[in-house]
Amino acid sequence: MAIIILSCNNSSDTDPVVTPAPAKDTAAKQGFFPVTSFLKGEIYTLKADGINPKKYTTINDHTDSAWLKVEEFDAAFYEFLHPEIDTANLSTLFTEKSFMDQTINAFTFTYDPTIQPLPDSMQLQRWDVYINPDNNKVKRIYMVKQISSNKTLQLTWVSGQWCKLTSIITDAAGASKIEKEEKIFWDF
Repeated sequence: MAIIILSCNNSSDTDPVVTPAPAKDTAAKQGFFPVTSFLKGEIYTLKADGINPKKYTTINDHTDSAWLKVEEFDAAFYEFLHPEIDTANLSTLFTEKSFMDQTINAFTFTYDPTIQPLPDSMQLQRWDVYINPDNNKVKRIYMVKQISSNKTLQLTWVSGQWCKLTSIITDAAGASKIEKEEKIFWDF
């Protein structure tokens, strides 16, 4: 009787953003963290709060800064809002793995391709979501897209603070070089 009473006790003091999933049966359908919806929510909050982030663009070791206007948000983040990351459309191409990373104090959800190579139409190569174990909120998102055979885009998004978009070019010899880096700050 005590077990039933304790299991029915539903404390709603906190409204967790993410609850780490228990070990899954391999036959069970995966549930992906809705990364695109999360990023759109962060962008919506910036717009609703009327915040114009400061953008620092670095090309060839030369940095310029400018205010990012609200009208420019959709274009600035477009590459990482498409394709829609959710369970419905990517579960056949990617697999979720999760673990508690004590070195960075975060639950880490890693999404890697289930098939290699991915179809030519799929530029998204992988992504990671880092959750704070103390409050179950997203700390950081990291994404990688292969735009062409020699160009890669990376996004690092730190919730409520800043993001960094990095464009990397690989030459014929296999050497990689940062072509452009954009850091966008909104937590002043």
